[in-house]
Amino acid sequence: MLTVKHLKGSSSQPLPKRPSGIKSYMPAMLMASLLGTYLDLYFTGKGMYAFPTRPFSDIFTINILFTLAVLPIIMIPLLKIIESLNGWVRGMFVLAISLAMAAGEKVAESIGMFVHAENWHHLYTFIGYSLFIGLIAAFHGWMNGNHFKKPISTE
Repeated sequence: MLTVKHLKGSSSQPLPKRPSGIKSYMPAMLMASLLGTYLDLYFTGKGMYAFPTRPFSDIFTINILFTLAVLPIIMIPLLKIIESLNGWVRGMFVLAISLAMAAGEKVAESIGMFVHAENWHHLYTFIGYSLFIGLIAAFHGWMNGNHFKKPISTE
């Protein structure tokens, strides 16, 4: 791989360094939190589902703990795994996680944390989480400038 260094005598500014560690995941965590919150507000407003037991039930119609804390924190290991995978394995991983979320939703329903409208199908959850995780992963790649691609060797 070729590396280009900034010339000492150059008057142009060097490119800013990309964030690393947890800082590189912050934009994706914020995006996941905002998107998850707005989607939950939309679907609860439409009456597609409800959260009977939730923190601050007098104020919020959604489970604010899930959208502001759990969802962004879960995205860190998911994005780390997605970054390490290639091609179709990455897609299969996203589909497997989406299937697990649909199954988890059924469990949450059975213990009374979640209620769906009668016309809800868990296929909606599977497709929704597939799109959601794919979008957050693409956003994370875009924000970090790597788009989850391995560098091409010029040798």
